[in-house]
Amino acid sequence: MEGVTEREFAAAVAVLATLVGAAAARGRRTGGRSAFFQAAPGGFGLHGLLHLAQAAAARGYTPGSATSPVLVAPFTPWARGRLRRAGRLRPTTPGGVVRGVAVAAGVTVVSHAAAGRLAKG
Repeated sequence: MEGVTEREFAAAVAVLATLVGAAAARGRRTGGRSAFFQAAPGGFGLHGLLHLAQAAAARGYTPGSATSPVLVAPFTPWARGRLRRAGRLRPTTPGGVVRGVAVAAGVTVVSHAAAGRLAKG
């Protein structure tokens, strides 16, 4: 955490927001049926839990630890509930969970790599 500048953190947030926006647009185009769209809330929630784990490991505030419990983590059950009530929620499977974790890890790596390049440029 100490090696991440404010500019790099802001760029990582912008990259993540772009990916979440792409998932939302895909969800809009498919009426919420897109697998990419349906995986996004879980990945977003998982990333929030990782922020909380970082804060616990650091025993203090880390970026994202203030917004995760009040914004990020609650979004996942809210979004899944909306999909469930609309009859569009795909069943959760072990393979889907593994793919979701892999996508969340990939998004984290991509957002931080892109942020590092953007912050230097």
